[in-house]
Amino acid sequence: MSKPLKVALLGAGVVGSQVARVILDEGPTLEARIGRPLELVGIGVRRMDVERPGIDPALLTTDLEALVARTDLDIVIELIGGIEPARSLLLTAIANGASVVSANKALLADDLAELSSAAEANGVDLYYEAAVAGAIPIVRPLRESLVGDDITAVMGIVNGTTNFILDKMFSDGSTFEDALAEAQQLGFAEADPTADVEGHDAAAKAAILAALAFHTEVRSDEVFCEGITGVTPSDIAAARQMGCTIKLLAVTKLTDDDRIIVKVHPAMVANRHPLASVSGAYNAIFVNSRDAGDLMFLGQGAGGSPTASAVMGDVVTVARNRRRGTAGHRSAGYTSRAVAPIGESEAQFYVSFDVVDRPGVLARCAAIFGHHGVSLRVVQQNNLEPEDPADEGAPGARLGVMTHVTREQDLADVAEELRVAEFMRSDVRIMRVEGF
Repeated sequence: MSKPLKVALLGAGVVGSQVARVILDEGPTLEARIGRPLELVGIGVRRMDVERPGIDPALLTTDLEALVARTDLDIVIELIGGIEPARSLLLTAIANGASVVSANKALLADDLAELSSAAEANGVDLYYEAAVAGAIPIVRPLRESLVGDDITAVMGIVNGTTNFILDKMFSDGSTFEDALAEAQQLGFAEADPTADVEGHDAAAKAAILAALAFHTEVRSDEVFCEGITGVTPSDIAAARQMGCTIKLLAVTKLTDDDRIIVKVHPAMVANRHPLASVSGAYNAIFVNSRDAGDLMFLGQGAGGSPTASAVMGDVVTVARNRRRGTAGHRSAGYTSRAVAPIGESEAQFYVSFDVVDRPGVLARCAAIFGHHGVSLRVVQQNNLEPEDPADEGAPGARLGVMTHVTREQDLADVAEELRVAEFMRSDVRIMRVEGF
């Protein structure tokens, strides 16, 4: 029999336990695909007193440092998450000659360049398909299938929790709070959903996608990030009236002067755009490239089984490379493109606000937009009922304005001037627009 490839697993949670069971239960199938058997020699965990059905307790250890320090390991699978100790553990494993498979989006968003350089210097692999969009194969297409093409933009729904919440708000009329509670009940959202609903999870994935698409180092703290907690029923109603739905998007694209825009934000997405129909907890990523044109990747973006599928795909690939005595992918960070400030990003916007309804107000609003070079595409006006029937003051109107493509900073200047105008009766609400 062929000598087994020795595998260490860090983490035995929802995904880790599933990965362990696949390695332990599907040995003959994996051996047929790889050409050598896999031997799971240790599982690093934080606690020993947790029931893990189907996993031999003799494999468990809380000494993760000693586990990755072994010099006979072929593959280390990291599923513990967070920056430390994951970063130090992986660097130790790499230094001792083990290839690495990781699903750690937070770590990769901050330290992808360092980990890639360490892997290359030691002649081992670093694979991380499961770090972005769960089961959807997007990392490998970006760094391998499309490596002969020039990617110009990547845009997608990369967080299933927020997509579920927004879908419930749009389709069922649920409040944000009720939709979040249902997501938690169904296991789509954590007890502390901050990373999801504030956009931090999507921002980490956006950084990884930008680094892959544009062959340069991008960190999560360089990503403009706006979550969904501010999305209101009036935003939902406005989107429906404009023939759009609302999605939390991760967007990265090249500017005309070869810089990178990287941002995460809620946006009105035109119903005719492919991303508009992505419902529930699904993820979807839309890629535009020079020669291949538009490509879309759709699938389950979270959960134990889908994520474990992506992890095991990487494990098989890395194991095949070990059997052949080679390392496959090399670092693609060969450019040094700068990340442009968010103010220089361009987009369409939907701007809504309440004004006193009297002659000349609409013209003055249009003049403010024009003064800052923002061209208007659609203007809507709806009369407002007075909050107090006895109010004899000037009637109000709600204006909804769709712009043409404009700079973020120019639109911000418009909003600042509108907010201090004497005819205003509400704050200015701004929503970016895609595909309109």
